[in-house]
Amino acid sequence: MAAQPSTVVSLDGCDVKVVDRERVLAVRESMPGPGTVESLAEIFDLLSDPNRVRILTVLLEGGELCVCDLAAACGMSESSVSHALRLLRTARVVRVRRDGRRAYYRLDDAHVRLLLDVAVEHLSHEDVSQ
Repeated sequence: MAAQPSTVVSLDGCDVKVVDRERVLAVRESMPGPGTVESLAEIFDLLSDPNRVRILTVLLEGGELCVCDLAAACGMSESSVSHALRLLRTARVVRVRRDGRRAYYRLDDAHVRLLLDVAVEHLSHEDVSQ
């Protein structure tokens, strides 16, 4: 008698395609569209750079600041800060106000502040399950 081939299912896998069809359908209907998902990924990609996060943290704590003050607070060169701010401004994470030759930057809106506040708060919690 020939041996039967065994089916191996990984521990993280399922041996069926869908377990809770109604829930899957409801979640799929509530998912944001592809453009929104792409934009979210771009925002999180911007936040993956420690220098940009440093700039945003300074703006979160210090409010509106000019490039030279941002550079001093972050310990970065003004050109590095300006480059990061261009990227953040394009993504509507920060906004600029000009006063003569000086440019002042601040977080774009309360949603950006909330996103940063929640992320910082999340990191302050200890993982009690370990």
